[in-house]
Amino acid sequence: MSDDTVRLATIGRILRRRRRLLAVLAVVGALVGYGASVLFPPRYTASASVLLPGQWEERELLTQAEIAASSVVVDRAAATLGWTGVGGAELRDRVSAKAADGNIVKISGTADTPERAQRLADQVARQFVTFAARIAGDNSDPDAAAGPEALRQKVAQVDRRITDLANAADPGRTVESVQARTGLEQLRTALQEAMKKLDEADPATNKANMVVMGPAARPTGEAPPTRMQLIAAGALLFFLLAVVGHLAAARMNRRLRTEAEIAAALGSALLGTVDVPGERPAHRPKGGGPRAWIRRLLGVDTRWDIPTPRMSGDEAGRRIRYRRVCARLRDQLPAPRRLLVVVPDGDEIARRAAGQLVAEAECEPLLRVAEVSVDRPMVPDRDTESGALVVLSAGSWTAGELAGIAEACADARYEVVGVVVAGTVRARPTRSAGHPPADVTPVLAVRGHAAGGSE
Repeated sequence: MSDDTVRLATIGRILRRRRRLLAVLAVVGALVGYGASVLFPPRYTASASVLLPGQWEERELLTQAEIAASSVVVDRAAATLGWTGVGGAELRDRVSAKAADGNIVKISGTADTPERAQRLADQVARQFVTFAARIAGDNSDPDAAAGPEALRQKVAQVDRRITDLANAADPGRTVESVQARTGLEQLRTALQEAMKKLDEADPATNKANMVVMGPAARPTGEAPPTRMQLIAAGALLFFLLAVVGHLAAARMNRRLRTEAEIAAALGSALLGTVDVPGERPAHRPKGGGPRAWIRRLLGVDTRWDIPTPRMSGDEAGRRIRYRRVCARLRDQLPAPRRLLVVVPDGDEIARRAAGQLVAEAECEPLLRVAEVSVDRPMVPDRDTESGALVVLSAGSWTAGELAGIAEACADARYEVVGVVVAGTVRARPTRSAGHPPADVTPVLAVRGHAAGGSE
């Protein structure tokens, strides 16, 4: 496949020519998303914040967040809530905690109603504070627990001793007494500041002072994915899959598009290219019934990967191309100049081109049209024809299919003397004078003769 499959123009062509199918698939995807929202009931999420006073390192905050969402805390919250059929194992998937800025642990709870989500977040936050305070209060090392208290007692004794020494000093009578009292007061102040810093740096004190920053706010909307998000995601997913499927099919397409490839597959020379005015029925496959009606309704009865036909010149210019092909045939054919025009069955563009070629050839050379099935090609036996002329449209057949037509011609003792490639063009609204619409009549007459010749 050419690089045309990866251009934006190709995607635009898909959107234009497959808009009905894409719209139907998007609706189907939206219905699938709606069904998924019915299977998965809506969820609501509430969050409660716990403040950790003091100085905490980042890794310590992460540890506290892990503790807040641990099974111990969640199991205690589940036991306190007492919801029927909902235990700690179910709530563990609905509770999460993360460390935020400002020494705050944010605890989130998800439930099927806003009230339950609010109660869950508040209960987990309370259980976390209680559990953290218990951990801070429990200390298995007696010496470590007694150390700070003994220090405080020593400091209190020193403070009393300083007071006694200050009272014993002769107040204000000598310079030495004033300096002594000043030094003692400075010592008292330094001891008090040291004890204050010691209390602030005590981890047990920090953990014991955790505070729940108010009740969790009751959620007013569903937690993602909401029903509308599922519907939109389903529609978008099906739409993108349809576009990607079209691009993948075009990439794997092995139909020959260039004249050189087509001529090489048939093992003959290219005699020229001709133009056929594009008509909407020419691109529609034959057949009827419900399946054909559905394909026509969805717009998949026409190919999307055919480039937009270019604007054609006048009808006289198109007829010149046919006459030049006939002239090349007369130059290279021996007498008698009779040819079998082979057209792949179902190639409406090639059939119309063959009919116009017969009309332009008139009596030299004599052309007989035969439509050949591509699946099981069978060419009529040779009569008085000098060879076979293959007329087909570009981008419609693979190399294997064209090789099968060439083998069928060889089996019927026809030599493929040339290939004519037909392409669609957009006809101008005005017609050239002297060439009335009756010019297409020979094409229709040739089709009836072709049907008889191929039997």
